[in-house]
Amino acid sequence: MEELLLSRIQFAANISFHILFPTITIALGWVLLFFKLRFNATGDDRWMAAYMFWVKIFALSFGLGVVSGITMSFQFGTNWPGFMETVGNVAGPLLAYEVLTAFFLEAAFLGIMLFGASRVPNWLHTLATFLVAFGTTVSAFWILVLNSWMHTPTGFELRDGIVHATDWWAIIFNPSMPYRLAHMLLASGLTVAFLILGISAFRRLIGDQSKGVRVTFKTGAWMAAILIPVQIYAGDLHGLNTLENQPQKVAAMEGNWDTSSHVPLLLFALPDEEKRQNDFEIGIPSGASLILKHDPAGVVPGLNDFYAEDGTALHPPVAPVFWSFRVMVGTGVLMLVMSWATVIMMRRNSGVDGLNPWLLRGLVGMTFSGWLATLAGWYTTEIGRQPWLVQGVLTTEAAVADVPAPMVATTLAAYLIVYAVLLVAYITVIFRLARKASNPEDTRPHSGAAQVALVPAE
Repeated sequence: MEELLLSRIQFAANISFHILFPTITIALGWVLLFFKLRFNATGDDRWMAAYMFWVKIFALSFGLGVVSGITMSFQFGTNWPGFMETVGNVAGPLLAYEVLTAFFLEAAFLGIMLFGASRVPNWLHTLATFLVAFGTTVSAFWILVLNSWMHTPTGFELRDGIVHATDWWAIIFNPSMPYRLAHMLLASGLTVAFLILGISAFRRLIGDQSKGVRVTFKTGAWMAAILIPVQIYAGDLHGLNTLENQPQKVAAMEGNWDTSSHVPLLLFALPDEEKRQNDFEIGIPSGASLILKHDPAGVVPGLNDFYAEDGTALHPPVAPVFWSFRVMVGTGVLMLVMSWATVIMMRRNSGVDGLNPWLLRGLVGMTFSGWLATLAGWYTTEIGRQPWLVQGVLTTEAAVADVPAPMVATTLAAYLIVYAVLLVAYITVIFRLARKASNPEDTRPHSGAAQVALVPAE
């Protein structure tokens, strides 16, 4: 059990670090394409200035995402050999499709996107930006197909304990894939929206009055304000799909122990798995039934239904799922409030210039709020699948490698140290880039697609 726990923590640390960067690059590629198309249509230098600043952050994020992804994939062999031994006939091709259709596309055109603005025709640079953005989305598609299949496996049969594909359409378009894909793409959009908002607010606070910052601030604000209600709706649909396919996960998310009607929506509670009850409950009467069944009298499954005859729990650990879900939802509500408040204040003040400095400081504090929501959401869905690695097919315990616990602990400590250093460096570089771009002494002409200035004059 010690080896299993350490291996799970190690993989969780790796995927937690890795997912931070694709969450940025997936949506930021499309935002860069928007900046470029606006420049092509208007000839306004501020759009190219926005492009040239944010493409640096895209490059930094892309590089860290690739490196951390390679490290993560090695663990399929070092820590989880049972995974590929059992489901490799499905997981292997899906991962190969991601490389063949997305990674090669990104690699082929990334150089043109990053360095070709003044070296290739404008149409080719725009096309390269589109293909890189498209490639990041295709990559996310294949990874989420595999992840969704692990939650709701279909289109296969077991032969001597080994999974064999029988219907690739059923595997790819498994029951949870459309909901999980939409939820993740919207999460990426919100992550980038608040990243742009936070960095633009920071530049305003340190005295940057350029038009380029104004357009990026407005882009981030409207992007966040539009996407957050869509995400709430998509999250509701995803929750209903999870209720249908993984009711034990929903029971843990809600902290509901007994199957019943009029189940309250718990705002706070301390789940106690030994006593099978919650302490210090604070909730909204019938709230969970209303959300999950769209009926105050709706029946919501309880955790007590998911125990084996010998008393072994067949549901996930309750407290981590319960609290990570509330962190995700709470961050989403804060995103809604902040983005709508920003848009309302911009409309009342006819732009960015009259915004309250405290609102700008709050947005700086929300710069990486998308990361918090994304990680909380992933912990909810991945811990919520336990004790299964592939739902109903392969348990986590059956897939783990027989590696001595001290060895796993040593590599885990090394990973955590390296990731902490890289994360601090990444955030530091982003804010240094923002400060440098906002310093008039550093606003030298730069060759863009039309030989425009990086930071145009007012």
